Amino acid sequence: MELTPLLQQVRAASRTLSLLADADINAVLLTLADEAERQSAFILAENAKDVARMDKDNPLYDRLRLSPERIAGVAADIRGVALLPSPLGRTLAQATRPNGMSITKLSVPFGVIGVIYEARPNVTFDVFSLCFKSGNACALKGGSDAQRSNEAIISVIHAALRQHGVTEMAALLLPSSREAANALLSATGLVDLVIPRGSASLISFVRSSSRIPVIETGTGVCHIYVDEAAEVNMARRIVTNAKTRRVSVCNAAECLLVSAKRLNDLPAICEPLAAARVTLFADNASFAALQGRYPADLLQHAAPEHYGCEFLDYKMAVKTVSGVGEAVDFINAHGTMHSECIVSASKKNIDFFQRMVDAACVYANVSTAFTDGAQFGLGAEVGISTQKLHARGPMGLAELCTYKWIVEGSGQTRP
Repeated sequence: MELTPLLQQVRAASRTLSLLADADINAVLLTLADEAERQSAFILAENAKDVARMDKDNPLYDRLRLSPERIAGVAADIRGVALLPSPLGRTLAQATRPNGMSITKLSVPFGVIGVIYEARPNVTFDVFSLCFKSGNACALKGGSDAQRSNEAIISVIHAALRQHGVTEMAALLLPSSREAANALLSATGLVDLVIPRGSASLISFVRSSSRIPVIETGTGVCHIYVDEAAEVNMARRIVTNAKTRRVSVCNAAECLLVSAKRLNDLPAICEPLAAARVTLFADNASFAALQGRYPADLLQHAAPEHYGCEFLDYKMAVKTVSGVGEAVDFINAHGTMHSECIVSASKKNIDFFQRMVDAACVYANVSTAFTDGAQFGLGAEVGISTQKLHARGPMGLAELCTYKWIVEGSGQTRP
């Protein structure tokens, strides 16, 4: 299938979106939220066909599975995006030069945003709503695991666009093949930005293959450091929530670091993890502290490969450190610059941790589960950027915009 003509139509559609008023954009999004709920039975039926083909033990299973509650949550997020102020046409900076020339830095859409993602059909809704609100067309390449789900969702999106006389090419769902991914990544002049969402292997493939600028998202090896000044009950709550709320998401904690001075408290901190059947891969010191006080069938000696591993499962590495300095060094060596947390009552240690940890989101006494566009007040997110150029952390409407310089004068010429 030749995809270039379709991408050319998406490029043409992106130019028409710039002419839509914010009220028109919001009307489409509100219609889409209503349609998502009205057609939830259809979406769930198609999703069930995808889910039936996946092994329940696959870490992607939870991400793939939709439910009435998740669709209601998606609809609420779409309505939330519609209610947000438009990110377009904002004056980011303005100056008048000595010669009377006026210079304004103005926010504008990228144009066409390509997104490659795996078994997360909710991404189809999220990406479209954020791209459309920010004046961008989108070219979506989902995984084969979610093919039926994505096709159902894009049909609902197209129906909402048609109701308001907006071209369906504002949102293109590409085939789920590797060839389609290669075509998207080679579409110079037609696609302005590519965002991969998924596993480390997917992100690596996109980074090494793309001829289009890439913003990396997704891989989350997140740590919780329990400091010598931590409050035990707070540590229990945060560690349990960050690990077990949803193990398949990128903000789930994958490694627990504990100060050597708090090893006696480690069994109490980990007790709720045992109830959730979390397997711990512990270093020698933490293993000794947990042995006999954590279920033997869930406690194993750690191997080097357990540190820096994104389990996406009911598994967690445990490492003993001498203090906040070693914790920071370990995180910077094994993390993915996603989300990192310190649990401590020491302002000095918190300040050091926040200054020295190299990550998009650095938490003090808060679960890493909050790394989410909706939780940050962004309405939704197109991904969590783990790089430093242009965007970092949850990418909402503002991060889907670039800018242009508007220069006005009264006939000035440069000597």
